[in-house]
Amino acid sequence: MFSVIFPGQGSQLVGMGKEFFDKYDIVKRLFKEADEVLGLNLSKIILEGPKEELDLTCNTQPAIFLISFSIFKVITKEFNIDLHQAKYFAGHSLGEYSALSSAGYLGFAETIKLLRTRGDSMQNAVPKGEGGMVAVLGSTTEIIDKILYANNKNFIAEIANDNSDGQIVISGKNTDLSKLIEILKSNNIKNIKLPVSAPFHCKLMKKATEIMKKEINDINFEESKNVLISNVTASEISNKDEIKKLLIDQIENRVRWRESVNYMIKNDVDHFIEIGPGKVLSGLIKRINKSVKIDTINNENDINNLKI
Repeated sequence: MFSVIFPGQGSQLVGMGKEFFDKYDIVKRLFKEADEVLGLNLSKIILEGPKEELDLTCNTQPAIFLISFSIFKVITKEFNIDLHQAKYFAGHSLGEYSALSSAGYLGFAETIKLLRTRGDSMQNAVPKGEGGMVAVLGSTTEIIDKILYANNKNFIAEIANDNSDGQIVISGKNTDLSKLIEILKSNNIKNIKLPVSAPFHCKLMKKATEIMKKEINDINFEESKNVLISNVTASEISNKDEIKKLLIDQIENRVRWRESVNYMIKNDVDHFIEIGPGKVLSGLIKRINKSVKIDTINNENDINNLKI
């Protein structure tokens, strides 16, 4: 059985999706609709840059979704490959929105509008330069949780992403993260300060949650037979009301990607198809389980080689 998975922020690249844009009218139409819905020339930012503009969270999130959804449509409409046979749909953080839209729960226009607002609200939830993220390598969530709990009178930081065995990301205020880094060094735990401008997936995102709660609750989600794996619970969801609640919770909660992948494998998934720019999720899955099959779909050649 296979699962279809979608990447999150960090996978963006100027020129991504150009091969599909140049060749397929369906992709040109989606790019045009995205520009019209957002009142923004997102197409130009994606295809031509500059990189600094594409890397703004308010642009990155709708841009990655647009590319992921466009490739999904090319696979299903132009190549007649039925990806709706997938046992599960899943995505990492903003990728969960790509999964929802591709699985039929949410329309394209609604999704891209939501992600523009989500990116903007997450970017502005904390004053610029005040918050950040640190990647921790070669440790476990149990060890890191113990360190955070033992030092919670000294500083506050939270696990934002449990990505794979040996890759965890922590969010917090930069002043607190500096204290954490010293503790990690003293414990010989390798860490890297990430080049991000906001502390995603932690309680500092409260303002973004308030904005997104209203936006998400105002949108009508569709019924779908496809089953989603939630970032928040690392288990199955298909109920519309539950999906709305968990999308809101997701902004301040840990992305349980490692647990999500293990859940899918435990439930008979032995093939993952990553759709969208980059190969980040494929790399994480290889660290979680080396025995499963992984296809990364970035270009037409990848689709030609896809067998399900």
